[in-house]
Formats: sequence, structure tokens, C-alpha cells
Amino acid sequence: MSYAIPPVDVQAGEAARARQLELTKPPGSLGRLEDLACWFAARLRTPVPSMPRCEIFVFAGDHGVAERGVSAFPQSVTAQMVSNFARGGAAINVLASLENCRLEVVDVGVASSEPSPANVRKERVRAGTRDLTATAAMTLDELRAALGAGERCAREAIERNAQLLIAGEMGIANSTAAACLICAFTGATPESVVGRGTGVDDAGLARKRAVVQLALDRVARAGSRDAMHTLAELGGLEIAAITGFYLEAARQGVPVMLDGYIATAAALSAAAIQPAVADWMLAAHASAESGQRFALEKLKLEPLLDFGLRLGEGTGAVLALAVVRAALALHARMATFGEAGVSGSITESK
Repeated sequence: MSYAIPPVDVQAGEAARARQLELTKPPGSLGRLEDLACWFAARLRTPVPSMPRCEIFVFAGDHGVAERGVSAFPQSVTAQMVSNFARGGAAINVLASLENCRLEVVDVGVASSEPSPANVRKERVRAGTRDLTATAAMTLDELRAALGAGERCAREAIERNAQLLIAGEMGIANSTAAACLICAFTGATPESVVGRGTGVDDAGLARKRAVVQLALDRVARAGSRDAMHTLAELGGLEIAAITGFYLEAARQGVPVMLDGYIATAAALSAAAIQPAVADWMLAAHASAESGQRFALEKLKLEPLLDFGLRLGEGTGAVLALAVVRAALALHARMATFGEAGVSGSITESK
């Protein structure tokens, strides 16, 4: 697969920075809000951008490694939560409605004999991945199919004039797959990356770390592999779909807002396939899963919020939209020194 990523508009970003220096405030006094406005200016290709139209996709998939006892919840919860999303009863439904964002739920790999609800998008590649401690989680063909599902979702959203995209996820045991990918792509150890996920106890945490190490050892014995093989060996169908979602968004020059631990593992996978994709990523929040920081450091991203969230679903990313809205409103609506008749510097006032 080839992903040619366009550059950001440096000139628009510089023009936005120049405008920030003319607004009625000391330079830099709005901190990261100023940087955020300039970041969007460079990606929306205008010095004074409006709040971008945002769409949210929640990708759901199950994991064969769940049978290793790495989650506090049974695998059946994935399908149950997909039904909850479809009924509008989950946290992401509430937050999406507050932001008036279109939300679509995508079944890319739920392990259920029952069909997903009618208002859930059907993109199921297979009913969950294989146990990644014993064999590759996905074949390369399955990986490509999952990537393609994410690409289609991004492409269709952009055709509807979406200017900012958010991916959420649901999948019991997906924090184990995410930990494997973060370790594989950053070199960090399971002890530093693996967290409690859904809330496993101490014994569960030790078991989860051992499972991640088993998977990493299995892949290491096979020798050096490229990013696609690594994602197939250690990832999940929903993680792969989000990876494709990010790659297609960047290919079309549309920014994405990263959610938490799982979404950041997908972002790391996307950047391993095509490094330039990171230029189109904005990290919404620092997950309570501390292993996320290794992925963010590799991507050279700094999160906007730190609320101790570890739910997933895209919730942290949607929360951060309020900060984006504030940053862009300040950038567009504040008066300049000239407009307000205010001296712009000590030198000017003399």
C-alpha cells in the first residue's frame, strides 16, 4: 500500500503566528491555545480557520488473546457495548451529541454469532483476531481488509466535507494488543507499557505483562519484520481499521485528533507505515494508561488534556474539541492592537 502524504501549509501557519503577535495580549500569554490555532491554520490552509466540521467513528473488534485472562470483563461485552452505542447509551454518544458531531459505529471484527444492530456499519473482516501469543493475530490479507475499512470510513467522511476526524474503539483485551504494538515500535518493556486496562487486579496485571512478553518473544524469534507484518502479528482488527483511517485522512490532507491508549497505538502503527502521517495528528489527552507516553514521545506529540481518562471510545478526543473551539475563536475574534487602538509594545507607546 502506498500513502503519499501532502505537506502542511507552512505559510498559513506562519501568517497565523504573525496574527497572534498582533492580538491584544502579551505575546504567548494564551500559551498552547496560540499554538493550537496556528496548528490548525497550517492544516486547514487558512491563516484564520473556523472550527472544523468533525466526524467520529467507533471501530469495534475482538481479540483472541482475551482467552488468556488479560481483561476484567468477558469478551461478550464487546458486542453488548456495540449494541449500547447503537442505542445511544454510551459516553461517546453523550459527548458526540454535545458537540453535534456525526457518530458512526463500525463492526470490523466483533466475535459474535449475532449480527450487529441495523445502524452499525458492517465491515466485519472476521469474528475477532487469533491469540497473538500463539500465532499472528491477523493474516496480511485480513490486515489489508481492516485497513481498507478504516480508509473507506475516512474517505466517505471527507466526501461529506468533514475537516477533522476522530477514531474511537471498543474491544475487550485491546489494551493488550496495543501494549504489544507500543513495545514493538518503541522498544519499551512490558513492565513500563502494560497497564490495568479494564481494571485487572495485581495478579491480572502480572499475567497481562507475561502475555505481552510471550507475544513479543514469539515475533522476535521470526526475525526482523516491517511495520505491516508487526501490525498483523500483534494488532487487532479495530486497531488496524483506525490505522487505515489515520493514513487515509492524512493522504487527503485532513487532520485527526487522537484519543487515548488504543488510538495512540494505532497512530504509532500508522507512522511506522508512513512517518509523514504524524504531521496530521493532534493528541487530545494523556491516558491514565501510562504506556501511552512512549507512543506519544515516539510520535513527538504532546497531549492537550490530562483528566485521568481510560475509557476509550473516542471520549477524550471529543472532550478536547471544546479547547480547539476556544483556541480558534480567540484567534479569529480578538481585536488586534490596531483595531482596538491599544499600544502593541512598550516601544510603540513611547
